[in-house]
Amino acid sequence: MTDEQGALLRRLRKRARLTQEQLAERSTVSVRTIRRLETGRSTDHRLRTLHLLADALGVGTEERRQLTDTLDRAPEDVVVGPPEPAPSVPASESPEPAPVAPAPDPSGSASTAPVVQPATPSAGVLADAAASLAREVRRRWQREEGHRRVHDPFPLPVRWQPAPAGLMDRPENIQRLQPGDTPRALRLSGDLRGVVAAYRSIASGRLVILGRAGSGKSVLAIKFALDLLAAPAAPVPVPVIFSIGSWDPTTTTLRDFLAGLLLRDHPHLARRVPGGSTLAAALVDADLILPLLDGFDEIAEALRAAALETLNATSCPLVLTSRRDEYARAVRAAHAPLVWAAGIELTDLGVEDLAAYLPRTDRLVARGGEGDGTGVWDAVLERLRARDTAASTRLAEVLRTPLMVILARTMYSEAPGREPEELLDTARFPTAGHLEEHLLAGFVPAVYRRRALERTDGARGQRYRDPDQALRWLGYLAHSLSQGTHDQRDLAWWRIGQNLRTATRVLLTVLVSTVCMAAATLLVQGVAASGHGEPIGWGASVSYALLVGVCSGTAFGITYAALTVVGRTAAVPSRVRLRLSAAGRRTGRRPVRTFLTRFGFMLLGGSVLGVGYSWSVALMSVLKIDYALSRTELMTIVLINTLLYGLIIGLTAGLVFGTLAVFESPMDITAAATPIRLLSVNRTAAGRQLLVLVPALGLGVVLCGYAVVFLFQGLLGTLLWPLRGAVLLGATGGLGGAAAYVLVFTAWGQWLTVSRVWLPMTRRLPWDTVAFLEDAYQRGVLRQAGAVYQFRHIRLQRHLARTYRE
Repeated sequence: MTDEQGALLRRLRKRARLTQEQLAERSTVSVRTIRRLETGRSTDHRLRTLHLLADALGVGTEERRQLTDTLDRAPEDVVVGPPEPAPSVPASESPEPAPVAPAPDPSGSASTAPVVQPATPSAGVLADAAASLAREVRRRWQREEGHRRVHDPFPLPVRWQPAPAGLMDRPENIQRLQPGDTPRALRLSGDLRGVVAAYRSIASGRLVILGRAGSGKSVLAIKFALDLLAAPAAPVPVPVIFSIGSWDPTTTTLRDFLAGLLLRDHPHLARRVPGGSTLAAALVDADLILPLLDGFDEIAEALRAAALETLNATSCPLVLTSRRDEYARAVRAAHAPLVWAAGIELTDLGVEDLAAYLPRTDRLVARGGEGDGTGVWDAVLERLRARDTAASTRLAEVLRTPLMVILARTMYSEAPGREPEELLDTARFPTAGHLEEHLLAGFVPAVYRRRALERTDGARGQRYRDPDQALRWLGYLAHSLSQGTHDQRDLAWWRIGQNLRTATRVLLTVLVSTVCMAAATLLVQGVAASGHGEPIGWGASVSYALLVGVCSGTAFGITYAALTVVGRTAAVPSRVRLRLSAAGRRTGRRPVRTFLTRFGFMLLGGSVLGVGYSWSVALMSVLKIDYALSRTELMTIVLINTLLYGLIIGLTAGLVFGTLAVFESPMDITAAATPIRLLSVNRTAAGRQLLVLVPALGLGVVLCGYAVVFLFQGLLGTLLWPLRGAVLLGATGGLGGAAAYVLVFTAWGQWLTVSRVWLPMTRRLPWDTVAFLEDAYQRGVLRQAGAVYQFRHIRLQRHLARTYRE
């Protein structure tokens, strides 16, 4: 912010007779930010901040324009803000309303539409990214809505009513009114068809959706996003559904969490913009994302109050879904509901809703061999209408949520030979809890027993039709998500192996790297011997290869264990590829800083590998020339080799990986990622990385070896670095080191070694895990949430995990 604009802000504040603290309280902008603005030290402020200050100061149109006319704005700063409408513009000429709730003007009335205000020409980059994201989000949720069969035969009714007054803010705050203004009545009753209209009536743009487990909160969020995206005018900001069950507000800011999920599901947003941030972070910072935060109740109980307090420290529009009791406890712990937020609560389904829906799902012809038109649900619905017994009352209580209705439909409408009258058996199901557990337990066997789905991918997934096997494998996956402080929802292919014990993962690292290095050593020695017409001494060669493999594998294991201590072993899918053209390198990053960061990290790891290799050479020397380990000459040679090999391999790794980091650019994934597509892209990226690393590491060992020998020649005595030995070491290090790195330290490598080899060997997953996951998704047991799978509902996940443990 310029000094002139800082002086203007200071003059306006003094004219309003407000201190910096009073202005901060009124505008929700921090005192520190106001102080930096007034002194001209802020260079990365946002238009939304200035509009909040202008609202609090009650300035006119011209003064608002002067205040927001920022010359020092970061190129990516494009902000959605509500400029005060000029008095001379008739209401009939106001812009068409956009499908989001605008923030209010100083008079308390909502502006007709949010306005995208570009500050620099680069605003077009963010506008294009937002438009592309809107198309991706709409395609994704249209596909997912169809896969969940929401419209088959028609959507179950999801209705809502106002939430209790204690769970939402005051009406004056929700409508962002000035003191003395009278709040109007809010439209907080309706159904799926009116969700967008209800949201638009909320001036603050903040809404909390409450309901019991399985009541349809997620379906409502999907419907809300699709209705916004289907509006004639493109929505700005773009509604994006975020599952926030894994959010830890004590370690990760909301901004970083949202940007991270955007990068996971839309890898092309990893492209850097001027200023250094990713395109995903720039969209969040510019308020071009409308967060639909799904699953507040799935955050760890001890963190919910902190999460609510963090949300209360923001002013951006958002939608939050949660179970009512969990949200109410968080409100009591935080001593306040979500500020500025209205609240709605989903109501239960009635018997007439069931009578309209369930008979139309019964499409199995000629039940009982007659086909007389009698439906499988007729007798049950008659009993539910009568409510003449405790059993019918209990069943009506269970079938009050869409989740339980869908489970009942799957078990009885779509499976021949099953009669829903058994749900009225009080001996088998004495309580409502027993009925719910029966429906949860019967869902997976029902979908795996019924006739194979007609699929376009042939018989690849049809082998998984044994309900017992499917239950065991799904149970393990659900159990793996329950490890830790609270249940995780996201079933990410790159994290399946992270729940193994640390000792097991370190052992796998040692085994995999040992095999890679031993195989590379044996291959290089064989090729070298045959090329010179020398006889291959397989006994000595195998012994030497195993020795090199074990020492190098131990070094890899030590490195992996050290990284585990600092929490750096959880590999994530790569979002970058190598681009050698200048255009590919324009990512907004600082190349020198990028190089030095990667260089330092890989220097340490490579040095550990070099030390391990030096000890394998020393041990082989002992075996060949019968040295005693106590001889001074041998120990001197070992120490010198430890230093030299550590430097050679460490410098090689640092230079190669540091240089490659400079040439990385975002992957060209312009469409939203799916689990299968992201896995395929990472498999291709790992293969290309291997092809580049093998020659680069091999050549680097040769050149760095000559440089290190030249540097220490004479200082450590007479040093020899024969060309043939250098080439052999380079080839071994290139092949074995690159393969071990790809298999141990990349997401695809860990997936291959753990999920495709180790877990199937221990019978916890099938051999073709990809086909099994996709088959479970096609059957409706899993759902897709961007680049990850999730179980159809958290209750199903917990039931499967509990069954697996028992």
